[in-house]
Amino acid sequence: MNSKRPVNLDLSTIQFPLPALTSIAHRITGVILFVGLIFAFWALSKSLSSPAGFQAVSDALAGNFLAKLIAWGLLSALAFHFVAGIKHLLMDADIGVTLEGGVKKAQITVVVSAVLIILAGVWVW
Repeated sequence: MNSKRPVNLDLSTIQFPLPALTSIAHRITGVILFVGLIFAFWALSKSLSSPAGFQAVSDALAGNFLAKLIAWGLLSALAFHFVAGIKHLLMDADIGVTLEGGVKKAQITVVVSAVLIILAGVWVW
C-alpha cells in the first residue's frame, strides 16, 4: 500500500459540485418520504375510518401549525424527489450526461423544485 497517498478525512473541507448535492438531496428526500409514509398512512386510515375520523384529520390540517408543517415538508420532499427522479431518468436514457449537461440539469432541478415547494406552501397554508 502506498503510504504517501493524500488522506482527507475532514468532509467539511470538500466542495461538492451542484450535481452531487442534488443527488445527495434526492437520497435524503427519499428517506424523508419513506418515514413520512407513517404519518400519511395514519392520516389516510383515520380519515377513511369514519366521518368523525375524516373531520378530525381535516381539523388537524386546518388548524394545527405542526400538522401543516409536516404536510408541507412531505409535499416539499415529494416535489424535489420527483423532479430529481426525472433528472436521473434522463441520465439513464443517456441524455445530458456531459459535465455541462449535468450542471444544467442540476440547476433546472433546483429551480423547478423551488417553484413547486413554494406552490405547495401556498396550497397548504
